[in-house]
Amino acid sequence: MKHLPRKRFGQHFLADDSVIDAIVDAIDPRPGEAMVEIGPGLGAMTLPLLERIERLTVIELDRDLAARLRRRPELDVVEADVLKVDFAALAAAAGKPLRVVGNLPYNISTPILFHLLESVEHVVDQHFMLQKEVVDRMAAAPGCKDYGRLSVMLQWRYDIEAVLDVPPEAFDPPPRVDSAVVRMQPLAAAEGIDAALLGELVTVAFSQRRKLLRHSLGRWLEQRGAEVGFDLQRRAEEVPVAEYLALARALAAGG
Repeated sequence: MKHLPRKRFGQHFLADDSVIDAIVDAIDPRPGEAMVEIGPGLGAMTLPLLERIERLTVIELDRDLAARLRRRPELDVVEADVLKVDFAALAAAAGKPLRVVGNLPYNISTPILFHLLESVEHVVDQHFMLQKEVVDRMAAAPGCKDYGRLSVMLQWRYDIEAVLDVPPEAFDPPPRVDSAVVRMQPLAAAEGIDAALLGELVTVAFSQRRKLLRHSLGRWLEQRGAEVGFDLQRRAEEVPVAEYLALARALAAGG
């Protein structure tokens, strides 16, 4: 029986074999690795992955698709909302860090990325199909319009690289946007950083991105009584990740 894509789950199924092969080649799965696929759907990427590794854990919210996936004994099916999945627990159960892959639902891709950020210490790498606009923001350098909160909050913990552009016609149904595959490799956490504090200051900095930082971050620093040497005569998008980290470190140290 044909599965009809469900709009509420943001389902767009990969249907182009050459694109699928290119993605699996980019991932380069090896036997013995603990791999988790988010949103396997009809198994377009799942089956080629299984040709290279013995077992695969898949996370699928759609009850009908989860039932279909359970017919394959090589799959460990987690029927759940990915935002509620404990990736640290999955790594502990596997006895090794995870390689995480998937064609992420575009309507909740950013929350998924931030959820995974909480388990970054338990991950080898991540390869995701995303809206190209989101990949551009993730990988953006300071000084360009795509550079924002998402760029800073991911780049402080990952090396991010766009590896493949994917046109709408590679999907069924075709989305109205271009897509891209991104590779995310965890970086060691910078010392002395309170992640929650960093998140707060970056959110404040980009809350009025067209104005100079003295109007947003400057007032926030004043309210905290913080005295730090930080140039507020810039816009948020002009500040490199390293400088946001230095500010968070100074604040955490009582600056």
